[in-house]
Amino acid sequence: MVNENTYNNSGRVLAISVSKKKGIPKSNIETASLIENYGIDGDAHAGKWHRQVSFLAVESIEKMRNAGLPDIRPGAFAENITTEFINVPELKIGTRVQIGSDAELEITQIGKECHSRCAIFYTVGDCVMPREGIFAKVIKSGEIKINDSINVI
Repeated sequence: MVNENTYNNSGRVLAISVSKKKGIPKSNIETASLIENYGIDGDAHAGKWHRQVSFLAVESIEKMRNAGLPDIRPGAFAENITTEFINVPELKIGTRVQIGSDAELEITQIGKECHSRCAIFYTVGDCVMPREGIFAKVIKSGEIKINDSINVI
């Protein structure tokens, strides 16, 4: 795990995750198509709204591993993109990020309301996604893959 002093305005895609239904952990995939004003092709959360793509930092997942879920994996929080080395919870609404060479997204929401407690919350008494997950809409389409760079622009 990286300490907070190693965060900066760039990072990388550690995992990409999608699901066909909402409310379930997502499956990890190697590549994805981001579609302008829609989201990730084939993901249940895609659509013409402000939460097309979700992000969570692996550093946030590490907090949950340390709290008693050692086997928790990227996608288990229903995030689409698991990042590394970029301080996701500190990104502001309106910030734009580029992933890989083409895709561009705009941050639209920080955190979310947790309407019903998830299995993670019931297991350890907490969940990081409502506080540290962020959401974005796709501004410019592009293909993304694991290890692509993520840059604040």
